[in-house]
Amino acid sequence: MTLPNPVTARHATSAGFVPDADAARGQLDAALQCRLDGQMSNPPRDPNHNSELSRRALLWTGAVAALTPWAIDDALAADQPTPAAGAAANAIAPSEALKRLMAGNARYAANKPDQRDFSAGRAARVQGQAPIAAILSCADARLSPEFAFDQAPGELFVTRVAGNILSQDLLASFEYGVEFLGIPLVMVLGHSGCGAVDAAIKRWKDKLVLPGHLPELIGAIKPSVAAAEKMKTGNLLDNSIAENVRRQVAQLKSAAPIVQKSYESKKIDIVGAVYDIPTGKVTLL
Repeated sequence: MTLPNPVTARHATSAGFVPDADAARGQLDAALQCRLDGQMSNPPRDPNHNSELSRRALLWTGAVAALTPWAIDDALAADQPTPAAGAAANAIAPSEALKRLMAGNARYAANKPDQRDFSAGRAARVQGQAPIAAILSCADARLSPEFAFDQAPGELFVTRVAGNILSQDLLASFEYGVEFLGIPLVMVLGHSGCGAVDAAIKRWKDKLVLPGHLPELIGAIKPSVAAAEKMKTGNLLDNSIAENVRRQVAQLKSAAPIVQKSYESKKIDIVGAVYDIPTGKVTLL
């Protein structure tokens, strides 16, 4: 029997043939046994022959050890998902995407997140991304959407800015996510104790003077504060935070041409929510 050439076997694998590790080992063991039986039926006259036989047996054993990892590696590589399969991972209804987010938040708030090996999918993520949701979040360091919704890398398409307010640049990012990544759900995510909203209240009521470009940023939140001030219940900060989220949602729903069209055709859904920093819970508005 001829020992299989590992290089040839490797090339055969790249062409579509994946060697069976157990079969390869069995063939090599059988060949080794046949060779040993042949030697025993013809006892050697050379006293150094036993050491030669041992050396040959060692070489055969090494061949098995060398071939087997290649077979295993190639078999595992053949099981990796293709880019096409990954691209369809977010082909779900908007309601299903929202369900996954809220289930993940329940795990996070209960301090029972899924345990993940974040390095496991790195190679697969080179092929592309298929996030289930796009999120407009505040830049506040105490809020991380990936943690808050207990989602793995590649599952959320996140844009962040203080006050979670929509701009033309951020809108372009959402258009890309909806049009080219097939994202089914868009969420505006505010949070309790938002400093940007609080600054807008102080500028509105106390004529707070802000440096640099902050007045322009805070000015975009002013309409939400004005509307919240007319509300009969709740405190001004919480009401302003919620109203600001609702207004950003409304802007996205009417953002022509891409996001508006996708929303009106029910290809996507657009929702608003507020994250509570003390509890970690997300409440839909």
